[in-house]
Amino acid sequence: MRDEKKTRSRHRRTRTALGALSGALAGFASLAVAESVSAAVRPQASPVVAVGGAAIDRTPAAVKDWAVRHFGTGDKVVLQAGILAILALFALTLGVLAVHRRRTGAAGVLVFGGVGAVAATGRPDSTGLGDALPSLTGAAAGALLLYLLAGRLGRADRATDDVGRTGAAGSPAGEQPSGDDWDRRGFVVAATAAAAASTGAGVLGRTLNGRRGRDAVASRQRVVLPAPGSPASAVPKGAQVRVAGVSPFVTPNRDFYRVDTALVVPKVDAGAWRLRIHGRGVRRPVTLSFEDLLRRELVERDITLTCVSNEVGGPYVGNARWTGVRLAGLLAECGVRAPSDGGPADQLVARSVDGMTIGSPVEDVMDGRDALLALGMNGEPLPFEHGFPVRMVVPGLYGYVSACKWIEDIELTTFDAYDPYWVRRDWARQAPVKTQSRIDTPKPFARPEAGTVMVAGVAWAQHRGIAEVEVRVDDGPWQTATLAAEDSRDTWRQWSFAWTATKGGHTLTVRATDRTGAVQTDERTRTAPDGASGWHSTVVTVE
Repeated sequence: MRDEKKTRSRHRRTRTALGALSGALAGFASLAVAESVSAAVRPQASPVVAVGGAAIDRTPAAVKDWAVRHFGTGDKVVLQAGILAILALFALTLGVLAVHRRRTGAAGVLVFGGVGAVAATGRPDSTGLGDALPSLTGAAAGALLLYLLAGRLGRADRATDDVGRTGAAGSPAGEQPSGDDWDRRGFVVAATAAAAASTGAGVLGRTLNGRRGRDAVASRQRVVLPAPGSPASAVPKGAQVRVAGVSPFVTPNRDFYRVDTALVVPKVDAGAWRLRIHGRGVRRPVTLSFEDLLRRELVERDITLTCVSNEVGGPYVGNARWTGVRLAGLLAECGVRAPSDGGPADQLVARSVDGMTIGSPVEDVMDGRDALLALGMNGEPLPFEHGFPVRMVVPGLYGYVSACKWIEDIELTTFDAYDPYWVRRDWARQAPVKTQSRIDTPKPFARPEAGTVMVAGVAWAQHRGIAEVEVRVDDGPWQTATLAAEDSRDTWRQWSFAWTATKGGHTLTVRATDRTGAVQTDERTRTAPDGASGWHSTVVTVE
């Protein structure tokens, strides 16, 4: 009797483990089939992307800042990994449940599909009910698989019970009905076939989704940017300080920060791309193609961009040479007037192909600054990650109120009539870039030798310019740093300070003054709702 109980206990544990495996296989099949079907719909409709996008939409500003601060541009990878981990746990649980309640376990998989379908159709860029198809099809395949595998486990268990009863009645020692072996082999065969088929479906989906972007890649490769009619001035020779560890004056495209909500980078065919301009005060609405923009006069400008999520001393700021079309001139041709000139619209809402909405003050866009519909970045067509084929660039405003990537629509409206994406999440409606400075070298907790130590970094106050940078050692007096040559008031400015360092621990602090005479505030604030403020400092130990 004791041996019989041990056998039953062992078989229950085995059955539970195989049930969990069945759930994992069903979850994998669901995602793989959904990926394959999304190739026929659109990549953004796959359940992981759709649920991830919905999670981003509903993430409080404080949590978003925490993710950007700790994971940087890898926050999307972390989010997707978290979603997959939760789905895996959910699938394992459903598998164990299905061993005892096959229909309930299979129904749970369908619930997962329903969540994905709701998330996909509820996204701002949803194209309709068709976006629900990948999640629903994948869930149906996963539910069917789990139901079948759980059925195999049920029959195997009943065969085992028969073995126990037969043995108790006096069957010869070690003799087992062949049915148990057949069911176990059947489960292994079915599970292996399901894993192989799911892998094939997933690879097929990835391949087909990759092909969808080939036309976009080819269209970018064909783009030849005409010589700008208004080229940028040469960068002054003294704009880059000769101190190791300072950020390069021009940020290479591969190193330029990227902060957005797109889990899948949109790949838009430039030949099929269109931009619509319409709304209040637009007397002549227009729809433009990429070629239409290329035929206009292009301007080239060095402009520093800053993300509102940049903490004091943070990395989310970069300087690039942008090539594009003057946005103010284009709007004027459509009959748009600035509010100061009697125009009825005070907000320009830019919409991207992935449904993002970004609101910019019309007054700022049309006040004479180099607000651009950018087509090029550092001498080449925009990288896909930075908005190809066209994006907005407006000096002096944080990106969330100006720098719409993958733009496809511009609507003139008012701040009272419409709240864009980030405003609905309690960020400020208007957000000029705050005067900031950063110490690039020495790094925190560095251990330089006593003597002359070069302290250096960058400062920015886009569209106002930097007039002065000062450095303080510990609680001593502020001392004027040496400014590098200024390119323009729309770019950051480098600085350096020769510090006679003495042995021991020291705190270095920096502050900047812009060309309006405003001194960078020491009041420490977080990034929400309109950008961080405070002085950047670093602690070093001089040996």
